[in-house]
Formats: sequence, structure tokens, C-alpha cells
Amino acid sequence: MRLATLRDGTKDGRLIVVSPDGNAYAAATVGTLQEAMERWDEVAGQLTAIAEFPEALDPAQLAAPLPRAWQWLDGSAFQSHGDLMDAVLGITKPKTDMPLMYQGTSDKFYGPRDDVKFGDEALGIDFEGEFGVIVDAVPMGISAADAMAHIRLVVQINDWSLRTLAGPEMKTGFGWVQAKPPCGMAPFAVTPDELGADWRNGRVCLNLNVDWNGQRFGAANGEPMGHGFHELVAHAARTRDLVAGTVIGSGTVSNPNFREIGSSCIAERRGIEVLDQGDPKTAFMAFGDTVRMEAVDTAGRAPFGALEQKVVRA
Repeated sequence: MRLATLRDGTKDGRLIVVSPDGNAYAAATVGTLQEAMERWDEVAGQLTAIAEFPEALDPAQLAAPLPRAWQWLDGSAFQSHGDLMDAVLGITKPKTDMPLMYQGTSDKFYGPRDDVKFGDEALGIDFEGEFGVIVDAVPMGISAADAMAHIRLVVQINDWSLRTLAGPEMKTGFGWVQAKPPCGMAPFAVTPDELGADWRNGRVCLNLNVDWNGQRFGAANGEPMGHGFHELVAHAARTRDLVAGTVIGSGTVSNPNFREIGSSCIAERRGIEVLDQGDPKTAFMAFGDTVRMEAVDTAGRAPFGALEQKVVRA
């Protein structure tokens, strides 16, 4: 099942069920995705049973599947990315088996075709391609094995970052605020079964194709996550309940052979250049630049649809 949200003049939009080919839709039996998450056991069967899609879908009318959320928790679950960034920034972290995670702004997720506003190109504007999950209500202290059943939807995310601000904020040891504006979200939120065999061990085992200004920048696969999403959910719920509609991200999708397949963010490309050439060569984004992200399977199908955004001056 694929779900999306139509803009209707309200902050949360109107939930729709999307046809298998992504070209049509039917109205959902509940008003919003947040309501669906809070009543998932009651409404999931109703949504899945919808088999006729009478309305033509206009992608330009879609908001983020979840335009705002009670909580957004982002991990850093790809070891190759974390190790590279730490080396470039000169950050030494204590060794731990725990997932890395921070809490970001959740009161807004940009829609799949929204322009994204920034005040200054000098802030180091960067995209970050990720996968994420949306959970129903998760009880405190849940095990990773039991957490799997609470992953109701999977999404694709662009976690925008301002790199000029990120380094200084990280070095304080107190986390990000200014460096992390709202994220963007691809048009379709899908149930895990929609991914078929590409949903394995709590991981989205798809290539995430990232194009910057029409040129392929990266095609990393989501399978090498050091911690699966079920483990990230359990980590987040260790000392608190998670409210239904909590969004949890994977962190930048990255593979150890990033020199060959490319990267899901500019900072990683620049880090490679620092290690290989002594200095970064690739500039960050400028006003007017576009980034397109689309996870695809071996048949060329894009279950989440395409997330394509332009950087503009605020």
C-alpha cells in the first residue's frame, strides 16, 4: 500500500491511497496520515481494501506524506559515512555499540516538489539522502525484535544540512539546531510489504539515486546499515514511549565503496577529496540548484516516487 497527502489548505492535508502504478488515487477512510497512525490497527485494513482509484493524481498537488510530525529522530547508521565525517572534522567519539541519534525539527516536512528556502549560500547548503520509517505507538523499553511490528510505513527523506554551522555545533557536544532545517519527504509512504524482498532485516535494500543539477551524484544502497530500523526504534524507546507518527531516519545512505558509486551528500564527496587530494574541490549548493532523489529497485520501479527540490533565497 502506498499513501500520500494532498494539499487542501490545511497544515496536515488530506490522506489518499495511491494506485499501484502511482497515477491515480482514492480518498482514504481517515482524514490525515497522523490520524491513521494513531488508529492504525483499526484503519489499516480499510485502507488496504481500497481497490478502485477514480481520481487522476497530480504530483504537483502533493505535500509530504506526513507534513508535520510530533517527533523526528535521525540516526547515523551507515558506518562508512560516520567514519569519514569524523576523520574530516577531527572528531573523536568514544567506541560504542549504541546507535547514534539526534532529535531534529519536526513541525514541518517539505513536500516532494517544494522549493527550499535558505538565507545565505555561505552556510554550506547540502542535501542528505536517507530512508526513514513511521511508527505507531511504541511502548518504552521494547526489544528490537518486537519493535519491528511497530514499523508501519517506510519513507524516503532529504535531510537538509548547513555544513558551515554543523561542524561548530557538533564540536560543542550538545547537538544540532541551526545546522538542521526542516527535511523534505518523497511523495509516497509505503507499507513494508510494498518493498517485497527489498525490505530485509529492518533495512531498505534499494539503490538511492541522487542527481544534482541533472547529473548523477550517487547511487548508494540502503542495505549496509549498521543498525536496522527496528534497532533504531528500540534505541529511541529505551527510556520513553514513542508517540504514533514518530519518524525515524537512517542517516545519510552510504556504502564503503563510495569512491566508485558516489555519495548521498556533498559533505561526503568533499571528505573523500580531503583524504585523497588534501582539500575539498566540490562546492556546496547555490541558489537555483536542484537535487533529485529516487530509490529504485532492479526493475526500475520507484516505490517512494521522486523527491525533487530547488534551493532558493529566503
